Amino acid sequence: MPIFEKPPLDSLTPAKDRWTPLYLEHGRLEVDDSSVKWLGADGLKCRLPIATISALLLGPGTTVTHAAVKACAESNTPVCWTGHDALSFYAYGLAPNHNNDMPRLHAAAWADKRRRTQIARAMFRMRFGDAPVDDKSVAELRGMEGIRVRQIYSDLGREHGVSWRARNYDTKNWDVSDPINQALSTANASFYALVSAVICSLGYLPALGFIHDAGTTPFVFDVADLYKHETTQPAAFLAVKEDPRCDRERVRRLLKAQIEERRILQRLPKDLAALFGADESEPAPAGDRPPSAIR
Repeated sequence: MPIFEKPPLDSLTPAKDRWTPLYLEHGRLEVDDSSVKWLGADGLKCRLPIATISALLLGPGTTVTHAAVKACAESNTPVCWTGHDALSFYAYGLAPNHNNDMPRLHAAAWADKRRRTQIARAMFRMRFGDAPVDDKSVAELRGMEGIRVRQIYSDLGREHGVSWRARNYDTKNWDVSDPINQALSTANASFYALVSAVICSLGYLPALGFIHDAGTTPFVFDVADLYKHETTQPAAFLAVKEDPRCDRERVRRLLKAQIEERRILQRLPKDLAALFGADESEPAPAGDRPPSAIR
């Protein structure tokens, strides 16, 4: 068999069974002896099980060969280019996904204004339970979301003994934020990378959001928000409780533990399929009627 001949779809590891993203910096990613190898500037050499990683996050000082990118694409493993410690997200390499069922399904739902609102309401219910949202517009949902998220922050502050004022950060000046805001930004940036990887590998469209609509990845923000109350937010507050400074490595370690404990990678594909009324393994054709769960 030729090296990295495209495997059949049913032989690839599904997103729910893959590892969390792997962050690499200062080194070279290449193909050697029919496998993908990492050669670190610090002398580290290791082979990567590329088909079982949800995404590769490439930080500063990283080079990658054409063959390595090809291997990742054929394993349906997105490659993302990020800043130091994955705190900035610059670009990603599109995974081929073997078919276009999910993009067509996503685009059809987004293009139908009624279905778009239904899915936005379903997302709100996933986060906050049986809230009375059947007659709420997307703008009203955003207002309700803001109130509830502020309450979550306040509750977590009291629970962990962390001083909380408000969500306040400046993307151009990291030091202007207090430690808890820095911890939240660290956790969110890492979680966005994970969500981006899952969305891209499943074939959904990052640019077409249902609650968020600004920027280039509003759907990533939509999906990440479904799980922040049980991942990034408790991880950030617990990290600052354990160390009043913002220890980014501690934040990411606690976030990883929350993701694994809450089985986010196992739940996310199923939750997205339910939102769009698709079977997880066999996407429904675009244009199908909306599922009963979001009527």
